[in-house]
Amino acid sequence: MKKIVLYISIVLTLAINVDAMEFRKHRVNIKALSTTAFELTDVNHQHPRIRDLRGQDFIVVSVREPGSDGMMYAVDKDGIIWWHGTISSGAGGGKLVEKNDKIVVEGGHETSNNIFKVLLKRRFHMSKTHPSKDGINNMDFELRFTPDGQALHLGNTNGMSHGCIHVEKEDINALFEWAKVGMPVVIMRGNYKQHLQTEINSFQEDIKAYNKKH
Repeated sequence: MKKIVLYISIVLTLAINVDAMEFRKHRVNIKALSTTAFELTDVNHQHPRIRDLRGQDFIVVSVREPGSDGMMYAVDKDGIIWWHGTISSGAGGGKLVEKNDKIVVEGGHETSNNIFKVLLKRRFHMSKTHPSKDGINNMDFELRFTPDGQALHLGNTNGMSHGCIHVEKEDINALFEWAKVGMPVVIMRGNYKQHLQTEINSFQEDIKAYNKKH
């Protein structure tokens, strides 16, 4: 009897782990190699290719999930991170499935991984699929990056979203003014903040060197 109970427990544990792994799968996986260079792999973390955005202004979002930053970063053409701020992202719970020879996400509210582009800028906007009951706009300062409506916009960073990136007022205001349609938007899992820390350390060393000379 004990062996049967143990066997059932092991099977259930494996099933839970498989589901958890399925939730974490994405069509594109991204790893930050430097401030501007990113390694992109497929759903199985295979067939790597490098994309370097040096020479372009762009936005990086490391989503709000375990093992990621929960931050957005504005990076200029020289690879300098000139702004960063706290964000929240999709609540998750979806599964990656194959339909009609295409890999799609079913259920859940994951924010998609990939290097996208800003498709439109809209200062005032109310979500059509998830309108606010009080009638107050809930997607102001919208920077849309997917055709199905995922966007960076003003929102509550203490609560998870339906897939959009919620950004605080001061941060989204600065980002919105700077961003342009067509600008790359990197949405990734994993860490990017190490490059910000490297930049801060370098700046502090420059200050020390300056102070010694003066």
